Amino acid sequence: MLKASTGRDWEAWFALLDTWGATSRTHTQIARHLTDDLAVDGWYAQSITVGYEQERGLRAVGQSSRGDWRTSGNRTVQAPAERCEAAFTDPGVRRRWLPGSAFSLRTHRAGKTLSADYAGGRLSVRFTPKGEAKTQVSLAHTKLADADAVAAYKDFWKERLAVLKTLLEK
Repeated sequence: MLKASTGRDWEAWFALLDTWGATSRTHTQIARHLTDDLAVDGWYAQSITVGYEQERGLRAVGQSSRGDWRTSGNRTVQAPAERCEAAFTDPGVRRRWLPGSAFSLRTHRAGKTLSADYAGGRLSVRFTPKGEAKTQVSLAHTKLADADAVAAYKDFWKERLAVLKTLLEK
């Protein structure tokens, strides 16, 4: 898919970026070079940049360009956005799918997003309606301690979002 969309496969992009000296550049510089100088679409520029940084050991999987650790997950649920949102904002509902959680709401844009402190990190949650009674719930868990925490929370959120889906679709 990368080659069909950008004209180059991973090896060709890596070789091109090596020739340009990308290992001594910042994430922003690499992505900007791809978009501005090589006319790569922004989404692909980010994907190529992250792939390059991981391949060349400039960052690990789950590590941001700033060096912090994060994971994410999403699930499409047969429920309206308001109901999905309540699963995070209503402590009684939240306990049913996220038991024992230390969850402290920070910001909340009704029907759209919320952020919260959770398990020593930060959660950012987006609710994207996919119709009247269907919503994509996407979350990012940032400020994690290390790669081990990323791996553990990747599995954790996959399982917890599955439980959330089951709860909301009853």
